[in-house]
Amino acid sequence: MVTGSGTLELAQDVLLPAFETEKIRLDVIDEWSRWKPENDIAVRSSKEHRELKDIADSPWLGLVVTTVAQQLVAELVRSSEVEDISKIWLPWQRNRCHSRQRALHRAALTFGYAYSEVLPGDTGAVIRNHSPRNVYAVYADPIVDDYPAYYLKKTSSNGYTLTDDVYVHTLVREQNGSLVYVTREEHGAGVAPLIRYSNSIDLEARTVGEVEPFIKNARRINKTVYDRLAVQHFNSWKVRTATGLDLDDMTDDERAAEKLKLSNEDILTGGDGVQFDTLDETSMEGFNAAHESDIMDLAAISQTPAHALTGNLANLGADTLAEARSMLDLKAGERKVGFGDSHAQVLRLAAHIEGRSRDANDFSLVVSWADLESRSMAQAGDALGKLATMLKIPPELLWDRIPSVTAEEAKSWMEYREKHPSADEQLARTLIEQSNGTNG
Repeated sequence: MVTGSGTLELAQDVLLPAFETEKIRLDVIDEWSRWKPENDIAVRSSKEHRELKDIADSPWLGLVVTTVAQQLVAELVRSSEVEDISKIWLPWQRNRCHSRQRALHRAALTFGYAYSEVLPGDTGAVIRNHSPRNVYAVYADPIVDDYPAYYLKKTSSNGYTLTDDVYVHTLVREQNGSLVYVTREEHGAGVAPLIRYSNSIDLEARTVGEVEPFIKNARRINKTVYDRLAVQHFNSWKVRTATGLDLDDMTDDERAAEKLKLSNEDILTGGDGVQFDTLDETSMEGFNAAHESDIMDLAAISQTPAHALTGNLANLGADTLAEARSMLDLKAGERKVGFGDSHAQVLRLAAHIEGRSRDANDFSLVVSWADLESRSMAQAGDALGKLATMLKIPPELLWDRIPSVTAEEAKSWMEYREKHPSADEQLARTLIEQSNGTNG
């Protein structure tokens, strides 16, 4: 807990400078992840070159992030300690996390980390997701600790809050850059209620995203595209020349006027000593090959299927596509482990805030992810049917694993079956009741 004048000094002298330094790095990542990369190609200042530079840049790294993010949709949480998880899952549903999780995942993938904040509300825990461009957190041990010691959050153009394990301190930044302490309020969470989502974190607490390591690759692609566009714009046609023409009796302006009269349909003839020739256009094959090579490099180093970047599915069979997706599946699976653990932590903190101590201490929570693999319903049904018949798994427990079937739908099927048992089930229940009555 930060108290007294130490709050203002901590925010002004430590957190805010570190926050602004980190934001500079994150702003560069943000530009590369969208469609505003830095102007890193030296070009002439003519209008044509500026326009070529503008259309040469493409959001390649945003596509790398999107390809992974589309594989990450948390559908349900499971517990080995309780059968009815409706209360555990309710804060997720009430805060519309099913739709809001995508932005959270994208932020963590893009910048390397993102945050969820859980605070008490009028109807229960309130879950809000934050970009690291708006929140700066400090951990006593950034590798082990579940919660930060405190964090600074930007709430408006000049407003900030500093939150510790007891209070939310409100601060305002004046025009001269200094912070002014306004007020404080107890939040009642018992910890600094911020959960980190890490794309990948190592033993030195470095969190690397899916953009920063590949900026140089994206630069190469944009440079190659610019070079190709320059060739296409200036040197992609044959140049016809004529030498030996007698134009000495014309002024420079008259010669220029005669050139303007020429068109592609004109046939030129000349007298003695006049020679006509052709300068070939510059071939773009090398630039096209370099462009393809640059994209393949980005695909390999980022574990992204090449066809996801090129859109080329020609001559790719089912086995080839499956193999091409394998590295992406491994990458997405690793992210599911980390993000799933953070989702479970959010739900435990929400349970603690709502006074459900058993749920708050349920460390058996595991997040189930949507099966987004491209396959037919017949294939999925065959696979699940074999699990039920060969491994004796109850079919009802496999319903929510059917592609495109949500956990809520599977639950409604279960409720319907309980209310409308089959004839065999009714007979079995009757026999059991009669047996119990006889024996009783």
